[in-house]
Amino acid sequence: MDQATHKRYLDYRDRFSYFGRKMKQLSMAEYVVAEKELNELAALGEAGRDDEEEDRFRALEKILFKD
Repeated sequence: MDQATHKRYLDYRDRFSYFGRKMKQLSMAEYVVAEKELNELAALGEAGRDDEEEDRFRALEKILFKD
């Protein structure tokens, strides 16, 4: 894992300690997979995502505290 990804994961953990009390905290491996999926969906753009993909995109934003 590169340093930038590791830093983003540590930032996620910091935000989780404040905002994520009712959620399951992601492991580093789970975080990497979720962030990759979020980035792929973001690359499609709002116009390129269907309704299901848009719902998943919004859910991942909330899970990763990027909303």
